[in-house]
Amino acid sequence: MLSASELALLEAIRESGSLSRAAARLGKAPSTVSHAARQLEARFDALLFDRRKYRLQLTPAGHLLAQEAARLMQDVSRLGQRVKQIANGWEDRLHIVTDEVLEFETLVPVVRAFDALRSGVSLRLTGEILGGTWEALRDGRADLIVGATNEPPAIPRLRWFELGTMAWVFAVSPRHPLARAQEPLEREAVAAHRAVVVADSSRHIDARSYGVLGGQATLAVPGMRAKILAQCEGLGVGWLPKERVAALLKQGRLVEKRMADPREPNTLYVAWRSDHQGRALAWWVEQLKQKRLAGRLLRGLAFA
Repeated sequence: MLSASELALLEAIRESGSLSRAAARLGKAPSTVSHAARQLEARFDALLFDRRKYRLQLTPAGHLLAQEAARLMQDVSRLGQRVKQIANGWEDRLHIVTDEVLEFETLVPVVRAFDALRSGVSLRLTGEILGGTWEALRDGRADLIVGATNEPPAIPRLRWFELGTMAWVFAVSPRHPLARAQEPLEREAVAAHRAVVVADSSRHIDARSYGVLGGQATLAVPGMRAKILAQCEGLGVGWLPKERVAALLKQGRLVEKRMADPREPNTLYVAWRSDHQGRALAWWVEQLKQKRLAGRLLRGLAFA
């Protein structure tokens, strides 16, 4: 590996094109720079400088040495920063998985606040659906999960708290046949029409779907936004987050239908494992315990 002075010598010669200008730039005598250049060539047993032309240039071997040495020095510098980061209690990286029922946009201010800490921790935010959210924590694919539904399963060293509850409405397009159906809607009336569902992302357990009746046709979509859009377009029916579609109901783009079997609100959870200790995880947990942030996550953004 090159020393800092050797790397500076290569850069000075590459940019200046002469020994005298390189020497002036480095604050050394031309003879000292010339000697250092020959020592470098002897060390690598390769011609690194092309002295045949008026302008001194690096040979292809010299260019390669300069580029790779600069990259290695950057890597060493970054490694030093990471070692210091870990020594100060920060993780190298933090993987946060949110249930798809939440929206990434609501977390943007929190990411900005975390960036302002300049911790050096690499964040990775991904989404899962229903059972896949708990599964990500159990399988080690997540350090922290946000918005998981259903009661916490048996996971070693599990820690959790309730984020809050999410209320639901059964909504259909005003063009859908159920929009004019008599209320309260019975199961038989609903089962005759296709349900729009968000597909469970679980890899190892039976997939779940909320509000689907036995034998009912389904249209599986990749996320809650797609589900809302599909129901606005009359492609199916189903339960939607009440606050998130409030504006659509007010505008008449969706029609709420009273059900004979209402759906209870879902409790959403934040969870992690106690064997993961680090300042980044602790910071995120404390942020998510704040009622204002929890409320924003649960309300979501108005669908447009």
